[in-house]
Amino acid sequence: MLTIAKEEQRYDMVIVGAGVAGLYMLYRAMKAGLTARLFDAAGGIGGTWYWNRYPGARVDIESFEYSYSFSDELQQEWQWSERYASQPELLRYLDHVAQRFALHEHIQLDTRIDSVVFDEARAEWTVETQTGETFQACFCVMATGCLSAPKVPDIPGYGRFAGESHFTSRWPHEAIEFAGKRVGVIGTGSSAIQLVPVVAQSASHLTVFQRTPNYSIPLRNRPMDAAYEKHMKANYAALRDMEWRSFGGFVCVGGEPRQPLQCSALSVSTDERRREYEARWEAGGLCYYTSYSDLLTNDEANATLSEFVRAKIREKINDPAIADKLVPRDHPILAKRLCADSGYFETFNRDNVSLVDLREGPIEAMTERGIVVGGVEIELDMIVFATGFDAVTGALLNIDVRGRHGQSLRTAWHEGPQTYLGLMSADFPNLFNIAGPGSTASLSSAIPCDEHQVDLVAKLVERARRARRPVVEPTHAAQAAWTTRILAIAEGSLIHRGNSWYVGANVPGKPRVVLLDLEGFDSYMAFCDGVLARDYEGFVFGEVEAPKVGIEKLVAV
Repeated sequence: MLTIAKEEQRYDMVIVGAGVAGLYMLYRAMKAGLTARLFDAAGGIGGTWYWNRYPGARVDIESFEYSYSFSDELQQEWQWSERYASQPELLRYLDHVAQRFALHEHIQLDTRIDSVVFDEARAEWTVETQTGETFQACFCVMATGCLSAPKVPDIPGYGRFAGESHFTSRWPHEAIEFAGKRVGVIGTGSSAIQLVPVVAQSASHLTVFQRTPNYSIPLRNRPMDAAYEKHMKANYAALRDMEWRSFGGFVCVGGEPRQPLQCSALSVSTDERRREYEARWEAGGLCYYTSYSDLLTNDEANATLSEFVRAKIREKINDPAIADKLVPRDHPILAKRLCADSGYFETFNRDNVSLVDLREGPIEAMTERGIVVGGVEIELDMIVFATGFDAVTGALLNIDVRGRHGQSLRTAWHEGPQTYLGLMSADFPNLFNIAGPGSTASLSSAIPCDEHQVDLVAKLVERARRARRPVVEPTHAAQAAWTTRILAIAEGSLIHRGNSWYVGANVPGKPRVVLLDLEGFDSYMAFCDGVLARDYEGFVFGEVEAPKVGIEKLVAV
């Protein structure tokens, strides 16, 4: 019997994840003449914007800033309809990008990746899908996203509820009706803060189950003004330059680009500081991140903003007792991700909205009819889980990634992630993780962060292809120095004062370590520029066996 050998599916590069980072990585690979294939488990492109389609979902950074900068033609031709784009508009934008640059034919959807294994003899990765299909590639780029692995609720009786259940992080494509229903929302993070005002408009009753109150700033979204659009497009080059020299990669304050403040909150008078805070409150959005330079490092400076925002929140709520529950007091502002809302706090003034403060007593159980708190069963028709993500590392570690000698990435990171530049890990050659642990992901604007890291990958791949064998990886010494740097910067900040996903505190059993580079996007880029200028310091090229060389005093904090 004649056996026909199956044709090997081999590429120069395999990319996992069809979100912002994955699409740009595919574009860069194609521009470099590489053969590439991009995979995503979803039925469409968009990454987090494909899955997070709950009512009210929108970006919290201005549309003009939350967009690609690599093509001026793209910047000029796309027209945003709102100051802060909604989820449907963001999906349309990303689909336009994929069509404009002919990316679709290189994308394979509805394909979940189960394992990624390095073959040392061939110096390539074998990528296996959930259905058993395999692909080989020299380079593997994990663009799986830092907020893409939903956190499974740790609630007794989870799964028993007989009514409708939905996750904000995996919202159905078909329309969900709230009218006439008793709806419960578990969680008060960014997704819930966007969803709650929408649900309250039509639900017969809405019950919000709050574990932790959060700081939130008015978004102040509005339709795009034609004159404003013309002004921004005429000055895109200056805007991008300011973004790439800023702490968070975004600089607009009330629609106008503005250089971040470079002074302490304590270096100005009380009146001047108050005027600055008032102006930014009226501007809306996340512009406090570009305010005084020591808000995340100085407790006294931070307290000036924390108290200001607490007072503003109280002004929105009619019932002082409800205000006491909604005003955050257990962590400094910015120690957890700041939220932006469209009428969230005002929603609790409605007669059809109730707040259950789980600090007074946790959820005891879920039943077929609802949720039990304090011995009382709250009957519901629908439960929405806005319970967040296993952030930064979750999506990557859900895949069986194995490097040299079959070493598992889960094992290598069992006490916390170890990376160099938040991009690569020792003993995992040619494997790149975009917006991964040790980068500025989620602390900075996603698209500038992703573009910068993808550009780094492109440079490393180009350099590796000039070596004896196209292999690149960081040394253990470089990785250790970078990880030490990340932790040292975090110790000088207020980040550990908030039990957030920034430090893995929201997932039981996850190592409690800071996951981000807190020094800022501008500092991160400057450091990376120095690495490249010193002939890719900390990286080894062309090795087959594990690199033996190291570097000393690579990072000085």
